[in-house]
Amino acid sequence: MNGPGPDCAAPLTQARRLVVKVGSALLVDPESGRVNRAWLETLVEDLLRVRRRGQRLILVSSGAIALGRRRLGLKHGALRLEESQAAAAVGQIRLAHAYKELLESNEVTVAQVLLTLEDSEQRRRYLNARATLETLLDLGALPVINENDTVATAEIRYGDNDRLAARVAQMTGADCLVLLSDVDGLYSADPNKERGARFIHEVHQITPEIEAMAGRSASGLGSGGMMAKILAARIAVSAGCHMCIAAGAHKHPLRRIEEGADCTWFFPTATPAAARKQWIAGTLRPLGAITIDAGALAALLAGRSLLPAGVTGARGRFERGDTVSVLTADGVEIARGLTAYSDADAARIMGRRSSEIADLLGFRGRDEMIHRDDLVLLRQGISPTVGAVPVAQRIP
Repeated sequence: MNGPGPDCAAPLTQARRLVVKVGSALLVDPESGRVNRAWLETLVEDLLRVRRRGQRLILVSSGAIALGRRRLGLKHGALRLEESQAAAAVGQIRLAHAYKELLESNEVTVAQVLLTLEDSEQRRRYLNARATLETLLDLGALPVINENDTVATAEIRYGDNDRLAARVAQMTGADCLVLLSDVDGLYSADPNKERGARFIHEVHQITPEIEAMAGRSASGLGSGGMMAKILAARIAVSAGCHMCIAAGAHKHPLRRIEEGADCTWFFPTATPAAARKQWIAGTLRPLGAITIDAGALAALLAGRSLLPAGVTGARGRFERGDTVSVLTADGVEIARGLTAYSDADAARIMGRRSSEIADLLGFRGRDEMIHRDDLVLLRQGISPTVGAVPVAQRIP
């Protein structure tokens, strides 16, 4: 918990993939209930600069309910669930239009993605959402994400876009998450109540002491608060992602961070890729097993993906996205990975070329049975010509 270092903005400027979250209090003028366009134009300039650096960018934006409630005459007090959903339905159109108008005038294609808590908790929906976001990024679009408040019930909502942004960062393997907020970072106590409250520039471990520093949202528009941001930080850093809490109300908020403005950085202990691999390797009970031939084993040891052609057998009951063991012909567990196919589909395509998948299954799936990004070797230094390896685990 030290002061800012000599290059405190490095996680932001050097990130390969960046998620930026914008709070309602920044985006919506509290007097008029309309988009704060003068501020939004400067944020868009920052986003364009990030993209010009070659960084892949995802925006998580609050504001739909705040924009819609004024239009519907819901000006004061807490909203009932159905009123929030109605306001979101009206405000989401205005929010999307504002981003579309400003970004597409600079030849950036904008994509609206609405997510619910279930989309990040249920495995199949998680994989579908991740695939959609990956495809949008590959095609050069800028995804703008909000919670799907129009259909989410109180029981299945995030309730704040801080945690939604952290889930998106986790889902997409982002290196850096920036929460632009109505506060400039974490303090040792509420600075509005305690004069001696210390500003916390860096957090390397989220301890009970750090959690005790969390307070409530200073804004009547937002639903997050500092505790939601701490919970978001837990999600982000466990996924290998740096996270920053920074004041967003100033013009060019991202540029201010890059220039050394006060903010709070949360540091992970691993990279996103390493954190993901650790999670896959740490699965206590894989749901199935796939047996491979010597050629596929050689490919895996060379850092390549597992193709259906190299699979000789599959057992167990598993669905797309489940963790499975990868076995040599002698039953030695050499790797674990997230399968792109269910056990039934795997049995139909194993031993066949990837070009045959569409004809065999009736749909075009992934070329790989397990992509290399979703696979971790459990043992190094193994020759593809060797069968049983004493130190590796045998699967009965």
